[in-house]
Amino acid sequence: MAEQTARDAKLVQFLTEAYTTEKQLETALEAHIAMTTRPVIKKRQQEHLRETKRHAREVERRIKKLGGQSGTLNEIATEATKAAATLVGKAVAAAQGPVHAVRGTGEAEIQLKNARTEYQSEAEEIAHYTIIETLATAVGDRETAQLAKSIRREEERMAKFLERQIPVLTKAVATESIPAKERTTRRRSSSRRSSASSRSSGSRSSGSSRSGGSRSSGSSRSGSARSSKSSRSGSSRSSGSSRSGGSRSSGSSRSGSRASGSRSRRSG
Repeated sequence: MAEQTARDAKLVQFLTEAYTTEKQLETALEAHIAMTTRPVIKKRQQEHLRETKRHAREVERRIKKLGGQSGTLNEIATEATKAAATLVGKAVAAAQGPVHAVRGTGEAEIQLKNARTEYQSEAEEIAHYTIIETLATAVGDRETAQLAKSIRREEERMAKFLERQIPVLTKAVATESIPAKERTTRRRSSSRRSSASSRSSGSRSSGSSRSGGSRSSGSSRSGSARSSKSSRSGSSRSSGSSRSGGSRSSGSSRSGSRASGSRSRRSG
């Protein structure tokens, strides 16, 4: 067998990390399906379990084609399965043991925590396949890039499904864990505070409008009075100027007439 190139070795490294995550998710999904009571979620988990197993097989084939070792992959798969089984076992024990009874963890909360764990796993897988696709494209391995792209899209679809379910499950936890009296009291109290705040804001706005209107009206009346006075004063000055101008003109005319008569008598 030809010696593995640096390019292929790096691709195998990242593909192996993705493969490990796929094997861990297989075990987790199998356990979650057994605990799920909601038909919509259970059906989607079963579909994604089939996808996850297919992803692991496809990634394993690609690793081998790039020079990865079958023995190593088998060891990885075994260790990943054990690690996932241990985590799932602890979660189940916590949900069924005395702590569960004390905390009152109900069915809805178990479903919510499982959905949160799966959502985290999907985010990790999306990151794995984004890295693999980008690296494979950069080094010219179109086959690996295409595989990573197709798997990433399926992981993204599952992540979107879980993203829609988490708020639904959270509301179910509120209904299951918190007495209705406490939930409705809090809503009414919040509503009253909001209503009081709106009335207070409306009163301040109304007072401000009236005050502004009064000031505006007073300013208008004052301005009108000043304008009227100014008009009368200007008119009086204009009239006085006209009379003064007329008197001076009349005086000048009479003086000119007398001078003309005197000159006529001297001439005769």
